[in-house]
Amino acid sequence: MLLVIAGVVVLGLVVGGFWVLRPDAGPDDEAAPPRPSAAGPSPAPAGGDAATRAKAIASKLADVDLVGQMLMPFVYGDSATDVSPATRQLNVSRDGVGTPAEIVKKYRLGGVILIRRSNDDPTAPTNPASNVGAPSQVRALTSGLQKSAQGLPAGVPLMIGVDQEHGTVTRIREGVTRLPTAMAFGASDDAALTERAAAVSGAELRTLGIDVDFAPDADVIGGPGNTVIGSRSYGADPAKVSEQVAATVRGYRSTGVATALKHFPGHGHTDVDSHEALPVLSQDRAALEREDLAPFEAGIEAGSEIVMSGHLSLPAIDPDYPASLSHKILTDLLRGRLGFTGMVITDGLDMKALTDEYGPAEVAVRAILAGNDMLLQPPDVGAAQQGLLAALKSGRLPRERAIEAVTRVLTVKLTSRPAAQPMSSLASPEHAAVVTAVAAKAVTVLKGKCSGALVRGPVTVTGGTTEARTALKTALAAQGVETGAGGDSIHLAGYLDTAADLRPATVTVATDVPYILASAKSPTLLATYGNIPASMTALAAVLTGKAHAEGRSPVPVSGLPASAC
Repeated sequence: MLLVIAGVVVLGLVVGGFWVLRPDAGPDDEAAPPRPSAAGPSPAPAGGDAATRAKAIASKLADVDLVGQMLMPFVYGDSATDVSPATRQLNVSRDGVGTPAEIVKKYRLGGVILIRRSNDDPTAPTNPASNVGAPSQVRALTSGLQKSAQGLPAGVPLMIGVDQEHGTVTRIREGVTRLPTAMAFGASDDAALTERAAAVSGAELRTLGIDVDFAPDADVIGGPGNTVIGSRSYGADPAKVSEQVAATVRGYRSTGVATALKHFPGHGHTDVDSHEALPVLSQDRAALEREDLAPFEAGIEAGSEIVMSGHLSLPAIDPDYPASLSHKILTDLLRGRLGFTGMVITDGLDMKALTDEYGPAEVAVRAILAGNDMLLQPPDVGAAQQGLLAALKSGRLPRERAIEAVTRVLTVKLTSRPAAQPMSSLASPEHAAVVTAVAAKAVTVLKGKCSGALVRGPVTVTGGTTEARTALKTALAAQGVETGAGGDSIHLAGYLDTAADLRPATVTVATDVPYILASAKSPTLLATYGNIPASMTALAAVLTGKAHAEGRSPVPVSGLPASAC
């Protein structure tokens, strides 16, 4: 039988209501290794729904295994079992054992997060190192991690997550299909196309052995001062953002990847980075309902299995604790008002906003008591484990609450999923075509003419990243426009650029948030909301008059229309 996923034709069979790859696939089309079955010393009962099976397992776990399922740390090493002496020492100094596989077994871990550290990532300050590289390395790592979890008493797969938001927060970049920023999707305003693109990303993550994408960003951007979220948001209109969030969730779900809506209850209306300090949201309850909650509601309705709690202070609801430690926000608001029944995970617990206030053991206990079910990146895994074990023993953390949390974690793990696609599907032409369509539809003219060539060669390209400049020059050359010194000029205004970084140019292009265009003096102003090669190719087509700019800015830019066309 044939199945089309995000434009990819896959040969397969329907088994038990789910697609599996045809067993006669060639060696180059080998599907991702299977996750460990839910079998072991505490086997899942046959039949029944995932939640019923999950509760049966959680109820029988010893305290150490119950606590382990709540932990999702980062581990040093790009292999589960074979690490360098320096990496081994990092793990030994932190966890007492040398390899990721040994860490999984020591703490009976419920999950592991994959991270790539880079200077162009706004979350870089709390990324301790990198454990991702080429696709073959990532798949080998996830396979090895799953193998290490097979003998644990819980008898369930490891949950492996990643922040693959695309744009500035893109952990896996090599050998996979890279999407534009969320704001580019907001500019294209095509929910069906967003869903297809999310299915592309989800299918490739599944192929690499990743179960959870900590995305989409459901924050409604509040203005140009918010450089923390910026182009990670779909835009400033709660209704439009809701449409994009729901479409993204549906796309990922179609491939079997669980999504985590973030950062609840909304990080879009603060200009403080929670990596550095605790942001305070000044909204009253009515403003929160009006400006922030709708995308989370839409994502929940679309079936998101996870919500990520933000390290955000919201005095109007809880003047004492940040959202990630607030029973009023996570239990009364998220579960009560929004009706969310799935799993809640903290944002990284190693963020300065919390580590300056609470110790690693105390913050772990408080987070679970507030309503989180899993702890992401605890700064000291051993301390978090011991804090939770002590709280269980003393009764401060009721066993019923721990079982409830682990049941939600296990429900995500035990939910049936479609089979993964083969490695040969990564960065395929079919996947690239979806990205090309998004990038083309996002390009926006905010000032200047809407038809005909906007530049004449030779063209000088300045600003932006080396990758973006090279991609644009290549794309212009393909359109017959020579690049070099003299002639018209194109200035690329990139991530975190300010008015001081602008240069005189025939055309100024915002390759991240478009706010900077309010300060640009060029006669023609464009926005691509991203700098991946597909965005630069789409830009070249508009610059040369070969394509019409269909996008509309999803955020207001002072003195400029959403589109001049």
